[in-house]
Amino acid sequence: EVQLVESGGALVQPGGSLRLSCAASGFTISNSAMYWVRQAPGKGLEWVSSISSSGTTNYADSVKGRCTISRDDAKNTLYLHMKSMRPEDTAIYYCVKDGTRGQGTQVMVSS
Repeated sequence: EVQLVESGGALVQPGGSLRLSCAASGFTISNSAMYWVRQAPGKGLEWVSSISSSGTTNYADSVKGRCTISRDDAKNTLYLHMKSMRPEDTAIYYCVKDGTRGQGTQVMVSS
């Protein structure tokens, strides 16, 4: 059974940094395309970043240059490093595999 457990969300000040984690079980993340998506209050899901099984990464324009997606194959864990954070980054962040997502982790950017 595919399970994804996100963590690392927090309240951060504008300009701050955060690392989100997604612990995966039931499959091997290095063999899968993985995604981070987010949902801001009152809005729909927004794709943030992805990493292919070969390690190719892509980013939404809204986070390009401020986010880095990575994975630790030994820990079977996906990460999203965020810096220079903005209030508009406030959202629940989910990791996704083949349409399955975890419970999400809340990120709030506010002074």
